[in-house]
Amino acid sequence: MFIYALRRLVSLIITLVFATLVVFAVMEILPGDPAELMLGMNAQEDTLAALRAQLGLDKSIPVRYWLWISGMLSGDFGTSYTYTVPVTELIGERLWVSLPLSLMALFLSTAIAIPVGVLAASRHGKATDVSIMGLTQLGIAVPNFWFALLLVLLFSITLRWFPAGGFPGWDNGFLPAMKALLLPAIALALPQASILSRVMRSSLMDVMHEDYVRTARAKGLPRHITLWRHAVRNALIPVLTILGLQFAFLLAGTIIIENVFFLPGLGRLIFQGIIQRDLIVVKGVIVLLVATVIFVNFAVDLTYAVVDPRLRRRS
Repeated sequence: MFIYALRRLVSLIITLVFATLVVFAVMEILPGDPAELMLGMNAQEDTLAALRAQLGLDKSIPVRYWLWISGMLSGDFGTSYTYTVPVTELIGERLWVSLPLSLMALFLSTAIAIPVGVLAASRHGKATDVSIMGLTQLGIAVPNFWFALLLVLLFSITLRWFPAGGFPGWDNGFLPAMKALLLPAIALALPQASILSRVMRSSLMDVMHEDYVRTARAKGLPRHITLWRHAVRNALIPVLTILGLQFAFLLAGTIIIENVFFLPGLGRLIFQGIIQRDLIVVKGVIVLLVATVIFVNFAVDLTYAVVDPRLRRRS
């Protein structure tokens, strides 16, 4: 297990370094002067020179990359030119919206997908299975922002059960904050639940044909006990990988949903940074999201090895 974890850790570090190089290179090859992009074409030359010095543009590319990386490792993501506050402070404020939203969406997608996938597999070839697969295909095909607009139209405008947008803040109470996040979480969760339920169904159908499942049935165990005690537990192994990837996607993929619902999260911060040409914010948040995806995949690999001992033996 130690050798397996060590190999995955080395792969994580290499991937993370490569990702930072890509992000840095993309920002470097942007056409034009980054200082002019941030200040506009009519900015004074002394103002441009001061911003270039602040961004370290007067130094060589390797030195700028090293200063950027060493600063992030020490928790210094730079200072936002638009907000004139440290980027880490902006990220900390917005993370209290994006992280609960992603966790809520992950919980909803898992709570929906696993029972639905088990039901479809247990009714393979029947009308229930066909209906579920049709609905999941629709859930995958429909864009989540369009589904979000439908939720707003039904539950906010027509029924007036939930707010159409905005976030009251956690200081105003737990329930109002969760109520504001529920519709965005549903909009994020349903497409992911559609994918996860199809994976669960496929995995469970493969497990149901294994010898140990047929042996359990031959010993007289009822079908539902065999299904839940033996088949489902083993079918969950590939689902763990999809769950980890989904969480990373939900955290990094909230840009559109947060803008539909006007939520002050990381996705909206990236969007605002792009609009306001605040490249320091954009670069810092993108690297944070990339690092989150990589670390989540690392945790999933370790969890996968704990659940499936064959991976440890192969390492």
